[in-house]
Amino acid sequence: MNTFTDTNLVNVNEDELKTKIIRKEVQIASKELRAKYTFLRHQNGIGFFIFSCSIAMIILTTILYLQGIISAWIVLFSVAFWTSLLHELEHDLIHFMYFKKNKWIQNFMLLGVWIFRPMTINPWLRREIHFHHHRVSGTRTDVEERGLTNGEKWNLIRLMTVADILLGGILRGNLIRKDIIDAVKKGELAKEQAFVFKKVKMYGMMPFTLLLYFIWYFFLIHYSIHFISNLFNLGYQSSTFIQAQFQWIHPLVIILILPNLFRMYCLHFITSNMHYYGDVEAGNIMQQTQVLNKWYFIPFQLFCFNFGSTHAIHHFVVNETFYIRQLTATKAHSVMREQGVRFNDLGTFTRANRYFMTT
Repeated sequence: MNTFTDTNLVNVNEDELKTKIIRKEVQIASKELRAKYTFLRHQNGIGFFIFSCSIAMIILTTILYLQGIISAWIVLFSVAFWTSLLHELEHDLIHFMYFKKNKWIQNFMLLGVWIFRPMTINPWLRREIHFHHHRVSGTRTDVEERGLTNGEKWNLIRLMTVADILLGGILRGNLIRKDIIDAVKKGELAKEQAFVFKKVKMYGMMPFTLLLYFIWYFFLIHYSIHFISNLFNLGYQSSTFIQAQFQWIHPLVIILILPNLFRMYCLHFITSNMHYYGDVEAGNIMQQTQVLNKWYFIPFQLFCFNFGSTHAIHHFVVNETFYIRQLTATKAHSVMREQGVRFNDLGTFTRANRYFMTT
């Protein structure tokens, strides 16, 4: 329920002015940076270099692991880091920041970032719900963030589903569906947009996401059965066929599935807590996000490319690349703090991401 007071509503115009000030200062900082370092103007080339380098490092890590040169722990952290770069690239590609005039390369890059991050939804379909996220961030039809546990009280279910979007979709899908139907009835959401949500729900996880989650659940069930069998001396033995499948399942889990789940946990933990929910004014950017940049968030930030510190900047200037946001963050944070953007509002952990509520 929206808990706005009259005073809150009066402040909306003031927030619009603050938003314009922040946007202008961030854009000036970006322009000055590109003027100083002219190579930054080659946006397409930089994006493709990051794309190629990240994938090359993942492949190299895979080869070194399969040859027994590096341990599974190194694989976990290395692949998680490089896929965090691919996530940022995907986000930029969703906003058409690279190869606007060459859809073949743009779509090739989208396919590449999806293949190496296969436990996420189809990026072409994500584009549709992401644009909607910017329009209505923090409201009940913001299915992108709600799908990552935003707006829920912290409990065991939220903890379990922060990274597992399939299980999360199963557990909270019905509630979100009811909210979407109600929003359409009340005129808060167009039927066409509701149809887009339905399309994303039906096809967004095909084929990579569903396949990888099936393998992951099979992996967990297999080792859980063996653990219970050993604990109670039940003498269970897997069939020869199942044992043969684990010749490829085990390295796939180490190389691709676990690093992506780990990265997603870091990212979703940060994003679901830096976005506000429920009692915000639709379209009021000042109320959409906060900045999370305390030192104790560093373990998470390392594997979501400093998302908590820089993503709020994106809400003010959506057409700026992720690496420019990193380079202009100091100036951006200064003006954002001056204009009243919240920093490290840890109270959201106890008030289910509400902006105004104190309990």
